Formats: sequence, structure tokens, C-alpha cells
Amino acid sequence: MTVERLEPAQTAGERAMLEGWLDYHRRTLAWKCEGLTDAQLRTAAVEPSGLSLMGLVRHMAEVERGWFRAVLVGEDPGPIYSSDKDRDGDFHVTDADTWEEAYATWQAEIETARRQAAGFGLDDLSKGSSRSTEEPFNLRWIYTHMIEEYARHNGHADLLRERLDGATGD
Repeated sequence: MTVERLEPAQTAGERAMLEGWLDYHRRTLAWKCEGLTDAQLRTAAVEPSGLSLMGLVRHMAEVERGWFRAVLVGEDPGPIYSSDKDRDGDFHVTDADTWEEAYATWQAEIETARRQAAGFGLDDLSKGSSRSTEEPFNLRWIYTHMIEEYARHNGHADLLRERLDGATGD
């Protein structure tokens, strides 16, 4: 798999710009994982943190699911990797966890997110609401938050990847 990462259009309209930046950051995370073995992807390479690249991908699958399925359209899909016993189960990878499964699950959640978002305008309000304020979000807010979430975790991915094999890049 070779990840193609294109810069978002510089003159796009607002929605295309937001979707372009979100897709750019999604591809950046995939790019940071490219060419590594399952063992490397499971490795917590920046001690004392237990964070791994596979854990980040699993976490982002949960985040996509939470914002686009649970919040935006009001579904109750339940968690993928987390549970009441292990609220951070997405980050807790084991030797049995594979890149093939984590990547496929993440990509399926991204495709579902795209389909769900396509039915909303940027100003349309979510069916679900904030846990703290009980107020809905508009799609613009969700896109902006998702870009921020990926950007932050891509910074983590940069450090993990460099510690694993020395690869660096934006």
C-alpha cells in the first residue's frame, strides 16, 4: 500500500476545504504507519507512554465512529475496542492485534463518516449533543474538531515513527 497525500486545494469552498484537510490528515496517519510490521505498529516507542501507531489508528476509528455515527446522526453503535472495563481499550494493543484488522476497521469508519456527513449541510445540527452542555454541534464544528484531533495525533505519530525506524517528515 502506498499512501497518496495531496495538499488540500488552496481555493476550494468552505466544505471542500474542510473535507480536504480532514482527508489530508487521515492520509497522514496512514502514511506514518506505511511500511512497518505489525510488531512495529504495536510498539510503544516513546517511553514512558504506552502509545503506539496501531493504538492511534484504533483510537481514530473510535473517534470517527463517535463523532459521525453517535453524535452527528444519533446512532448508538457502541464502542469498537473500548469497554466499561477498559475505557482506553483502543490504545491497549496486544500481540494478537493486527494492522490488517485495525486499518480495515478505521477505513470502514471513515467511509461511514463520509456517507453520514454527506446528508448534512455545514450549518445542520447533530442529532446527538455535547455531554457537558447537552447542546448539538453543527457539521462545521465536527469537521474542525476532527481536523484538530488528527493533527494532534499525527504529531504523536511523528515521534513514534521516528523512534521506530528514524523516518521523519511532515
